[in-house]
Amino acid sequence: MTEYDYDELGLVAGLEIHQQLDTAAKLFCNCPTELRDPEESTRRFTRYLHPTRSELGEIDEAALEESRVDREFEYLAYDTTCLVEEDDEPPHRLDDEALETALEIAQLMDMQPIDQAHVMRKIVVDGSNTSGFQRSTLIAVDGEIETSEGAVGIEDLMLEEESAQRVEETDDGVVYSLDRLGIPLVEIGTSPDISTPEQALEAAERIGMLLRSTGRVKRGLGTIRQDVNVSIAEGARVEIKGVQSLDDIDDIVRTEVGRQAELVEIADELEARDASVGDTVDVTEVFEDTDSGVIRGALDSGGSVTAVPLYGFDGLVGREIAPDRRLGTEFSDHAKRHGAGGIFHTDELPAYGVTEAEVAALREAVGAGSKDAVAIVAAATEVAESAIEAVAERAESALEGVPEETRGANDDGTTRYLRPLPGAARMYPETDVPPVEPDPSTVPEPELLTEKVDRYQAEYDLDAGLAEQVAYGEYMPLFESVVDGGVSASDASGGSSDSSDGVDPTLAATTLESTLTELRRDDVPVANLTDDHLEESLRLVDDGEVPKEAVGDLLSALADEPSLTAEEAVEREDLGGVSEDEVREAILEVVERNEKQVEEEGMQAFSGLMGECMGALRGKADGDLVSRLLREEIQKRA
Repeated sequence: MTEYDYDELGLVAGLEIHQQLDTAAKLFCNCPTELRDPEESTRRFTRYLHPTRSELGEIDEAALEESRVDREFEYLAYDTTCLVEEDDEPPHRLDDEALETALEIAQLMDMQPIDQAHVMRKIVVDGSNTSGFQRSTLIAVDGEIETSEGAVGIEDLMLEEESAQRVEETDDGVVYSLDRLGIPLVEIGTSPDISTPEQALEAAERIGMLLRSTGRVKRGLGTIRQDVNVSIAEGARVEIKGVQSLDDIDDIVRTEVGRQAELVEIADELEARDASVGDTVDVTEVFEDTDSGVIRGALDSGGSVTAVPLYGFDGLVGREIAPDRRLGTEFSDHAKRHGAGGIFHTDELPAYGVTEAEVAALREAVGAGSKDAVAIVAAATEVAESAIEAVAERAESALEGVPEETRGANDDGTTRYLRPLPGAARMYPETDVPPVEPDPSTVPEPELLTEKVDRYQAEYDLDAGLAEQVAYGEYMPLFESVVDGGVSASDASGGSSDSSDGVDPTLAATTLESTLTELRRDDVPVANLTDDHLEESLRLVDDGEVPKEAVGDLLSALADEPSLTAEEAVEREDLGGVSEDEVREAILEVVERNEKQVEEEGMQAFSGLMGECMGALRGKADGDLVSRLLREEIQKRA
């Protein structure tokens, strides 16, 4: 990948970090925040969404373009789905736990909470919200984080409701699941202070560390998303949505810089050629006898072929502007937004069953010469007409350089067109939720993860690597709870369990970070384990009721049958420990069976006999005890 002089290009970038909060209830109702399997859905309903005007009578351009695509939205509801989630009842008050967590995050970024927080409606008509808008609340402003390349300002922190989860696309529209809709979400926006791809990654990592320091954010795939705003001096601001992996941010920025630089060069070349975009034309007759499978299929279904002449564009439509993406790919993205499968263009033809004679006839039909290009769409007539108009509009913007737009991140680090940048017209007040007055004085400042690593080493005698694994791992809150003897999840929910002394820190750390990792590698469904399963198992081992060597078997049994308690799994799998006398008896049997080897080798026989003893005890005895007693028996005979 080409490395650019980012200072010379005038790179300016900013981040928007979206992080789900780990609260008991959703932001505007009391429904749980756990995700469900779509197969658990108990009913479905459909909606059609349309944009509304702002208080000034304006319609947001992005929402208007989205509404031009006529789609039906189907929603999967569950036994926990309420009327608020269905948009059949006004939202409740802002969730207190979510607000408190947002204020904690604001403290860690040196932000100033606002005096009074008002809930706003942000128009979203892609179906991801049943109401047609997302509720968003400004909580704090004017913060800052440090990076090795200088400070990065934090402009704002918003508390929002998460959108519904897209399940599948159908011929009629999109299917969404309502389990995710309404989960509290913070959106953190930086100032445009980022000047290199490396700084973008570092800033995202710093924000991610601060978020996890609260111990009150959700973990796992899809719980955090990064949007990146990128522009160069001669380009334009482009918002890239949905960067799932933090590690991809620097590559995304590099690729976008390259894309914009290429588009600027193309615009300069088009200006030198005095290029222009012609009127769209129906060219169905050119392809009446075509052998092209795509075009033939469209025509046989009663469709049409439309074209737009691109004067002076020859050789530039096929020019690569990002890995495996060309200017023609950009045109195709716009056509796809209107229902077409894509486009053909003369920089790549003849090909795909289109003959040289058909290309010549196409050029003649639209008045294109050898220095010109032609783009075509084959689809149902209405789709073909709207799609080729979209291609023509995108070609017009290519004459200017880089269009301002919202793009989606692809898995390969490239991006695709989504919609125009949204404007101020998409926001207006939510009248159903009263304002709140955030009180940061009641919110303690969380301990940073970097500080936790140091404390775990000093206080719990964990080595540096294990301390860092625990502090940055998803089980950090559970580790601190069980080690400090805190109240378990079942206690907090009204269970009858009593809190007890803390579990051995090394046992807790190695189980949560090493044992669970090993079980995942062995395809054990670790995701089925709840905090109660883990805490109960750790306490049984710490109390000596289950040997340490059996903790993996215990957790495997619970993962395979989550309805069991840890004690029930111990009894069913016969994992309970044995007495010291029983251990000594088993060791004696092994030693006597190998008496000749012991006499000849002495302590050198220890290693082989240790494995045999552990096998005989089937993991029911602590390894340290077995080792001590075996050494004693060997020494008696040596």
